[in-house]
Amino acid sequence: MSDPTAEAELARLRAEAELAEARLQAAQARAALAAAEAAHAVSAPTPDAAPIPDAAPAPDAAPTPDAGTSGPSAPAAPSSGPLSVDEVAALTDAYAFAGPALDLGALVNGEAVASAQVRIPLAMTNRHGLVAGATGTGKTRTLQLLAEQLSAHGVAVFAADIKGDLSGVATPGEPNEKLLARTAAIGQDWTAAASPTEYFALGGSTAGSGASRGVPIRATVSGFGPLLLAKVLGLNATQESSLGLVFHYADREGLALVDLSDLRAVLSFLTSDEGKAELKELGGLSAATAGVILRELITFADAGADVFFGEPEFDVSDLLRTAPDGRGIISLLEVPGVADQPTLFSTFLMYLLAELFEVLPEVGDLDKPKLVFFFDEAHLLFRDASKDFIAAITQTVRLIRSKGVGVFFVTQTPKDVPGDVLAQLGSRVQHALRAFTPDDARALRSSVRTYPTSGYDLERVLQELGTGEAIVTVMGEKGAPTPVAWTRLRAPRGLMSPTPAAAIDAAVAASVLLPAYGTSIDRESAREILTARMNAAHEAFAAEEAAKEKAKLDAEYAKQQAAIDKARAAADRKAQQEYDRLLRRTAGSTRTTSRRAPKTPMEQILGSKSADTLLTGVIRGLFGTGRR
Repeated sequence: MSDPTAEAELARLRAEAELAEARLQAAQARAALAAAEAAHAVSAPTPDAAPIPDAAPAPDAAPTPDAGTSGPSAPAAPSSGPLSVDEVAALTDAYAFAGPALDLGALVNGEAVASAQVRIPLAMTNRHGLVAGATGTGKTRTLQLLAEQLSAHGVAVFAADIKGDLSGVATPGEPNEKLLARTAAIGQDWTAAASPTEYFALGGSTAGSGASRGVPIRATVSGFGPLLLAKVLGLNATQESSLGLVFHYADREGLALVDLSDLRAVLSFLTSDEGKAELKELGGLSAATAGVILRELITFADAGADVFFGEPEFDVSDLLRTAPDGRGIISLLEVPGVADQPTLFSTFLMYLLAELFEVLPEVGDLDKPKLVFFFDEAHLLFRDASKDFIAAITQTVRLIRSKGVGVFFVTQTPKDVPGDVLAQLGSRVQHALRAFTPDDARALRSSVRTYPTSGYDLERVLQELGTGEAIVTVMGEKGAPTPVAWTRLRAPRGLMSPTPAAAIDAAVAASVLLPAYGTSIDRESAREILTARMNAAHEAFAAEEAAKEKAKLDAEYAKQQAAIDKARAAADRKAQQEYDRLLRRTAGSTRTTSRRAPKTPMEQILGSKSADTLLTGVIRGLFGTGRR
C-alpha cells in the first residue's frame, strides 16, 4: 500500500474512532435525559390501563415510515402503549449500564421510545445468548448488528454465512430515506461503515473457485473425533460406539486418520482376511457393523464431504485475531456451497467450538470476551443428536465461558435448543414466532413461560412483532436478568446484502492466512501405512506360495530324477547282463573254435579214449579214488 493510501486509511480510522466516541457520549446523554424525563413524568397523572401496542400514536408523535417516534416526542410514548410511565422508567434504568455495552435498539411502547435504549453489557456477552425467530423476521440483521459492535469494541467474531448475505458486513452500507427515517426514530445516529472481515470456506474453495469463497478450513478425521463424525454420518448408538473402537484401534496402532480415505482404509483392513484377527481382538466391533460404517463413509465422501478433511489442519487461535486498528476481525465461514449438507456444516461448527474449548487457557471473567461465536441454524446441530452428543455440547457451552468465549445460538424457536443448553444462555433476542399449527401454539406458550413477568401480553406480542423488532432480555452487569423489553432494533452499518464476489475474491487473495492453509498436504497416514502393510503381506504371501511351489517342483523333480536314475541303473544292469551274456557267449564260441583246430599227435594220443581209461586206472591205483 502506498503512503498516501495509508495516510487516507489512518484518517478514516481516526474519524471512525472519533465518531464512535461521540456516539457513546450521545448515548450516555440520552440515557441520562430519559431517566430525568421519566422521573419528571412520574408526578403527572397517568392511566392505569394503557391501550394495546397497535393503538393510534399520540397526537404529538411525528409519524415515520416505521411508525417510530423522534427524540423530542419520546416522553409521550408511554401513554400510547401497554407500559406505564413507571415501567418505562424502570426499563430505561435497567438497560442503562455503566460499562461498555452493545446498543440493540429502542424500547417500543406502542411507538419507539428513543430515549429508552436497550443494550447488552459487553462483559456479559461471554454468558452466551440466543437469537431466535421465524424465517424473514430479521435474525441475520441482528447477527450482523451484534457482530459489527463487537468488532468495534475489539472483540473477534466468528459466524457462518449460510445464505451469503452476511458478507455485507465487510462493505459500508447504503443509506436511503426509509433507513435514515427509521434509525432517527429510534435514536440511532446511523452512518455507513465496514468491519474488518476474513472469509473462510469449508474444505478448500478459494477465490474464484465456486459458490464458497474463502481461506480453506480443514480438519483431520482424528481431530474431528468419533462422536462428531457419527453425528454427521447419522449412525445409531451401537454404530457410534463401534466407530469409537475403530478410532481407538487406529490410535493404538499409530495409524494417523487424516482424511476419510484413511478411515476407509482402516475399516477395509479390519474387514479383510488380513485384519480378521485384529477385528476379533477389538471385541465389540462386528464385521457387519464395520461394513455399515464403511458404506456410510463411501456415500458421505461421494457427496463431496471428503474435501473438508485433511491437512493442514486449521488452528482455531486464528479466529481470535484483531486488526491493526484494534477492532476485532469478523471471521465468516462461507457455506452456501454446502447448503445441501446442513448437518455437516453445523457439526463442523461444533468441532471448531470444541477445539476452542480444548486449546484456549482459563482466563476467568474478562471485561470483554476474546471471541463471540455465532452458531447459526443451531436446530440442525441438535436434530436426532445422541445423549452423549448433547452432553458434550452442554459441557462445552457451560465451561467455555471461562476461556473468554461467548456463544450465541441462532435458530427459529427456543425449543430447537435442548433445555440443558438453553439454561446456560444469559441473553435472548426473540424475533416474531408463528403459530400456524397446534404444535406451534404449544411451542409459543412454552417460550412465553420462560420469560420474566412483564407488562406485555407476550403470547400476542411475539406473533405481532414486525421485521426488525424483538423481545429482549439480557444478563445485567450484576448477573441478574433484565426486564423484558419490546425492542425496535438498530440497523447494521454495513451493507445489508452480499458483498460483491470480486471484493470477496480480492480479500481472500490478500489474506495473510492463505499461504498457511491454501494448499493441502498429503503426508503418510493410515491409508499409506496400511497399504504398505497389506502390500508387504501380499508379497510375503506370494513369496511363501512361490517357495511352496518351488518345493513342490523340486520334490517332483527329485522324484522324477530318482525314477530316471532307477531306470538308468536298471538299464545299466540289464545292459551289463546282456554284455556279460554276450561276452560269455563270445568266450564259448572261441573255445569251440580252438578245439576244432588241428591237434598234435601227442594231443590226439592223450585225448583218445584208450589213454583216458589207462590214466583213470593209474589214478585209482595211486589214490584209491575215481575223482579227478
